[in-house]
Amino acid sequence: MATNPPKGPGRKGAVKDRDQVYNPKNDTWTKRGPDKKFMDQKADDKPFKGVRKVKPS
Repeated sequence: MATNPPKGPGRKGAVKDRDQVYNPKNDTWTKRGPDKKFMDQKADDKPFKGVRKVKPS
């Protein structure tokens, strides 16, 4: 079955000024905003879509 295309130019690539880090302690991904404050955490073990991944230091 066909789907409708996105309206307008749409977003291509990763969301700007956001990244995500992996927390091996509880096996989740956490999203950070432009001010490096944590925004959201995934309930499952899959990463966020369209958000840049950063290796923990």
